[in-house]
Amino acid sequence: MQTRWIGNGMRVVATNAVLGASAMLLGGMLLTGGCKSAPAPAPPSEQPAVPATPVTTAQPAPIPHEHIYPDVQAAHSETQTALVKARAEHKRVILDFGGDWCGDCQVLNIYFHQSPNAELLEKNFVLVDVNIGRMDQNLDIAHKYGVPVQGVPALAVLSPSGKVIYSQNKEFADMRNMDPQSVTEFLNKWKG
Repeated sequence: MQTRWIGNGMRVVATNAVLGASAMLLGGMLLTGGCKSAPAPAPPSEQPAVPATPVTTAQPAPIPHEHIYPDVQAAHSETQTALVKARAEHKRVILDFGGDWCGDCQVLNIYFHQSPNAELLEKNFVLVDVNIGRMDQNLDIAHKYGVPVQGVPALAVLSPSGKVIYSQNKEFADMRNMDPQSVTEFLNKWKG
């Protein structure tokens, strides 16, 4: 057995073979900071600008979680406000029944706000996001407009006077596996 001192006053007691390997390993760790916590990052002004490298995986990209649907209590008044606006602007109303927790609702929201869908919506429709809670809120509105809410998102298209022109039953409930063109086709079909 032999005692040897290595970097920063550390003492190692071991056989000659282990001592040499240990000294090299520990010395290297001390030099690279391996026994300490990670060094603090450099201040932002000192960090080089490195573009983000996209990660390629076999899994689908995560769905963003945006706050889309207002409080459940807002649905009745927002629907009425949308009908007033639709009459004044000669547009149709789209009621979008869903919830922030719904991945397919999140994808539909993304598609609604991409071109050409955003322009079609703006020109022809007044959109109302109706929060259905956990499929247990505002069902009276859904039933009034013929939407069974067996899957979300579920849409109803109304005339400016509030007459049901079309109501969906699970057609967009698998929006994650659909493309933006399906939304474009829907908007073009029901724009009036």
